[in-house]
Amino acid sequence: MNNSVTNTVRLLGAGLRALLVLTLVTGVIYPLVVTGVAQALFNNKANGSEIKADGRVVGSSLIGQSYNLPLKKGQTSADPDLKWFQGRPQNGLGPNTVNTRYSLILSGATNLSADSGAVKGVCPAQPADKTLCAQVLAARDAVVKDNTVPGYTVRPADVPADAVTSSGSGLDPAISPEYAELQVHRVAAKNGLSVAAVDKLVKEQTQGRTLGFIGEPQVNVLELNIALKDLVAGK
Repeated sequence: MNNSVTNTVRLLGAGLRALLVLTLVTGVIYPLVVTGVAQALFNNKANGSEIKADGRVVGSSLIGQSYNLPLKKGQTSADPDLKWFQGRPQNGLGPNTVNTRYSLILSGATNLSADSGAVKGVCPAQPADKTLCAQVLAARDAVVKDNTVPGYTVRPADVPADAVTSSGSGLDPAISPEYAELQVHRVAAKNGLSVAAVDKLVKEQTQGRTLGFIGEPQVNVLELNIALKDLVAGK
């Protein structure tokens, strides 16, 4: 009887000591070491790739933002603020979910197939609502309308793919140089700037392929709009 109690106490003591040691190692020491290494060697990435402007954090280089006007009475979706460069469509997981307009709750694609709404691989003139064809055609028409300004006409054929489709995550922070260039005349007109100055800004903000061969050239919309704000302030 005494031996049984003694063995039980000994096993409980060993288990408790193991629990305390593992808690200290995995719950305190390891997180502190990893955090210290991350802060020392990868400070910006470890803190969320923050972008600062005017001395404060305004976003992350990894997450897209919307540039819309305040909602008007009776509106369910805001109009874009056309003085800013616009990002990709913000469909996310669809208009009836928690991930609309870059809300940082979930990320994901629409899950609509490439032939959603298409007939024999071609989008009809009036596709069914809530299909990919309907979304793409509506976005194309909006891009043409918004970016056609006096002296510069945008044709439907000029609209690049990323201007009318959301990314796989729905949170893409970047657009193609082609889409940025398409917006130059509108942004210049809305801000009272020269087309040449805004075009130069886009070229300065264009990032090349990673290591020269990975991915495609891109323009981070938040960084571009911060540079645009500085350009407007200094005109």
